[in-house]
Amino acid sequence: MSAERPFILSPGPHVHAAETTQRIMWWVNGALAPAALWGVFVFGLPALRVIAASVAGAMAAEWLAGRALKLRPTLGDGSAVCTGLLLAMTLPPRVPFWMALLGGAFAIAIGKMIFGGLGMNLFNPALIGRAFMLATFPLPMTAGWSKAHAIVSPPLDAVTTPTPLAALREQGLDAAMRLAEGAGGAWSSLVFGFRPGSIGEVSVLLIALGGAVMLARGIIRLTIPLSVFAGLALTTAPSGALGLHLLTGGLWLGAIFMATDYVTSPNTRNGQIIFGLVIGALTGLIRLYGGYPEGICYAILLANTLVPALNLWFRPKRTALVGAPS
Repeated sequence: MSAERPFILSPGPHVHAAETTQRIMWWVNGALAPAALWGVFVFGLPALRVIAASVAGAMAAEWLAGRALKLRPTLGDGSAVCTGLLLAMTLPPRVPFWMALLGGAFAIAIGKMIFGGLGMNLFNPALIGRAFMLATFPLPMTAGWSKAHAIVSPPLDAVTTPTPLAALREQGLDAAMRLAEGAGGAWSSLVFGFRPGSIGEVSVLLIALGGAVMLARGIIRLTIPLSVFAGLALTTAPSGALGLHLLTGGLWLGAIFMATDYVTSPNTRNGQIIFGLVIGALTGLIRLYGGYPEGICYAILLANTLVPALNLWFRPKRTALVGAPS
């Protein structure tokens, strides 16, 4: 064997794939971009500041942690950008930018790098960051909502408003639908995204478009998202507000972009079905009976703890060949 082409021995399996982690992460970032840009259009420059701060915090934490742990540089793979962007899209548009910066840094440092980096984390890092911010800054995280107000419109003096889910809990379905009312009616506002909510969660249409891009690229499958929707429907249908629950809050962003995370979701189809059903059911129960009007964040984090057990319970069965040597 020549010195230029050494023979390398390594344990199997030896699998070659056209897609790399870097390509996948940047495709995910691109799929998130339309919903994020729509959030900036609807909520204005405060939303842009939150997105920029969250991404900057995530990237800074990844760089610093990588240097401290003597890991190879990983900023170029896009995973830190993805975590910061996902976190920002779950935040109120008027949360102070420095809080988003801390949230992005916490998401990477505690949610990812402390476990050893990409592929080693037990929980979705973006949701770890959001849970940290909700526990640390409860008032800005529950009162930083803004009315849908296009960036090209004249400025408003009063912008604070509850979300449709908060109005549903406190005042009932009619009040929630009035809050969502737009130029084309409440239902069209819920679908297209001209309503109060988190920065990147308001447009179901653009989130679904991003999901379709990832589906076409083979990055995700529909097993987990459809299971999440089914679990939510089972728990919220008796409330009489199933349509509102399906079209508002962080359900679509969580089901399509967070629950499908390769690292923190089960490997097998049956495990993914149970995983999605648990997330949807917990989301519905938290919304109906919990102390907080939204539940997808904690539902996914709780379901993440089940992933090792689901992978164990639904292990693929190896086919035994008759007459084959042991």
